[in-house]
Amino acid sequence: MHGIPQLPLSLYSMQAFILYGDLMKLLARNLPRSTSEAELRELFESYGTVQSCALVIDKESGSSKGFGFAEMPKVGEAKAAMKGLNGRLVDDQKIRVKKAETKEKSTDKPNS
Repeated sequence: MHGIPQLPLSLYSMQAFILYGDLMKLLARNLPRSTSEAELRELFESYGTVQSCALVIDKESGSSKGFGFAEMPKVGEAKAAMKGLNGRLVDDQKIRVKKAETKEKSTDKPNS
């Protein structure tokens, strides 16, 4: 690779964090099953910019499983959304909002 300095992997990771580190993914649980994706987006948009939003849908019934995710590009807005929405009543149900945990890919390594 001509012209591109070879940096240690940790610096590449740090660069990725700087470029993408502000995006925060939030999990909303205990949503009424009647909540639409548009309604979920509106809840979060009242606190700032929403990059993406999705409800988790049951494959067999096609209806909501009662939880979904929102990604917000500004950490401050995401934290305000967590604080403002966690415990809020939506159609007489108290919803829960927290930072979504990232899944680590499991690697099956043989024991030696």
